Amino acid sequence: MTADSCDVLIVGGGPVGVTLAILLARRGIDVLVAEKEPGIYPLPRAAHLDHEAIRILQEAGVADEVMAGCRSTDRYDFLTAAGEVLLRFEGSAGIGPGGWPLANMIHQPSVEAALRRRLADMPGARLESRWEVTALEDAPDGLTARIATPSGERAVRAQYVVAADGARSPMRHLAGIAMQDLGFEEPWLVIDTLVLDAARLPAANLQICDPARPTTCVLMGEGRHRWEFMIRPGEDADALATDDSIAALLAPWNVEGAVTLERKAIYTFRARIAERWRKGRLLLAGDAAHQTPPFAGQGLCSGLRDAANLGWKLAMVLKGDAADTVLDSYQPEREPNLRATIDMAMLMGRTVCITDPEAAAARDAQMLAARAAGHSPDGALHYPAIAGGLVLAGTPGAGGYFPQPVAGGARLDSVSGDAPFLLTRDMAGSAPLAPFRAALLDWLDAHSAEAVLVRPDHHVFGTGPAEALLAAWNQALGRAA
Repeated sequence: MTADSCDVLIVGGGPVGVTLAILLARRGIDVLVAEKEPGIYPLPRAAHLDHEAIRILQEAGVADEVMAGCRSTDRYDFLTAAGEVLLRFEGSAGIGPGGWPLANMIHQPSVEAALRRRLADMPGARLESRWEVTALEDAPDGLTARIATPSGERAVRAQYVVAADGARSPMRHLAGIAMQDLGFEEPWLVIDTLVLDAARLPAANLQICDPARPTTCVLMGEGRHRWEFMIRPGEDADALATDDSIAALLAPWNVEGAVTLERKAIYTFRARIAERWRKGRLLLAGDAAHQTPPFAGQGLCSGLRDAANLGWKLAMVLKGDAADTVLDSYQPEREPNLRATIDMAMLMGRTVCITDPEAAAARDAQMLAARAAGHSPDGALHYPAIAGGLVLAGTPGAGGYFPQPVAGGARLDSVSGDAPFLLTRDMAGSAPLAPFRAALLDWLDAHSAEAVLVRPDHHVFGTGPAEALLAAWNQALGRAA
């Protein structure tokens, strides 16, 4: 049996695992990605990335390439069967705090290809296809993975293993980590199409709250469009997925000749979360740790946030710049945000997935009345800041998301880099930061802050005097005084 070693073994070569590998390699960490499949899954799955996710891809070095293939829309509407607006989320084509458009419709295989090309250029990082981890053996100073490969079994020794191996996650099962079911499970037929005539397609993302057939219709990247049709209780999913049935489902949209079918698939939308995201030197990320219904478009975004949270922490621990206990902050920081994300997605899903006509009529009446009275919860979607973990609780802005100003085509992160960023009022006027001075001072003024320390994942550690911030940061990382 051939032996190998690395600092971090990532199981799963999807977008979350490869992004994490890049973020680690950028920080000088030796990383190996083991992917059981021979290549990228060729058909779309995720359809949306928000401004925070694109900012993470900016750090990974692929944001411009990904954005070149994105499509955008300014609206996300929830409509009655008669076309009345129940909910409207507007402004999604505008620039978000992350310095990129709020909503970006993607073609996932293209995103994954860009990430793999980037990883291939990173020293100290590699991805191996058709490598399937079959066992993990624990030791005080690391883990040994037994891996079946085309050339025989290999043993890979790693200080840490990250399971980014999807919703079924063999690694999670090997570790004996249970999933908590949050009580949402709905089967849907997903139809992806290639666009031949975009002028004949809806220009907004839509949820059709029709009890006869709850339906989703959304843009995607790279000249594609998606429809999703709820499978009603008692229906035969296979019968619904026939070509004739799909043609009948699409007929009301009048898109014959405007699109051609690329794929059809039955998905069960679920809401679940792993009870533990860390077990010793094994950590879970992405769908291995949580599954989110798609209605808020946050599934892949959440996985990329996991990668951003883990990347700098693992690197600091491995380099001796932080104690291993820093990794214990991962789940407490990410889980509240993730639960809020899932709650929003389930709320949206339960709004859409009503198939009883009387219940749907009551929903429509209540929501239309609320909208007419100005009480409809329209607007941009917001999720909670980090409340516990590596933040200086009690200081203004602690745990919040630090914005990325854009000036003259340049973005703040291109200057501040991927290390912890200490900003004082004097520094805001320095030459590298001069283009962003007004925006940075505005942020400090809004928080009555003398200085701010921003973590590598762009969340605020805390505000206050610079020296006190640095001392508190070193203490939070477990560094010796």
